[in-house]
Amino acid sequence: MTSDSNRRAVLSAVSRILREERLKRGLSLAAVAAKAGISYQMVGFVEKEERNPTLDTLLRITEALEIDFVKVITRAQKSVSKN
Repeated sequence: MTSDSNRRAVLSAVSRILREERLKRGLSLAAVAAKAGISYQMVGFVEKEERNPTLDTLLRITEALEIDFVKVITRAQKSVSKN
């Protein structure tokens, strides 16, 4: 897998993980957005892979979900390396 395709795959996995974690907690986009201090549209864009989030945005979302950012990245990398 090329570096660019690997990067895109990890970003895709991060988006999927964030959505899964939000749904597991029973939170709406608006609830996560309010806790994170960003718009609900941005949370939706990240989850649907319509935007490449900044590090700040990812940190805000993971904090709002009360999950460890490093664990999300690690989980995403592991899921990509399996394929």
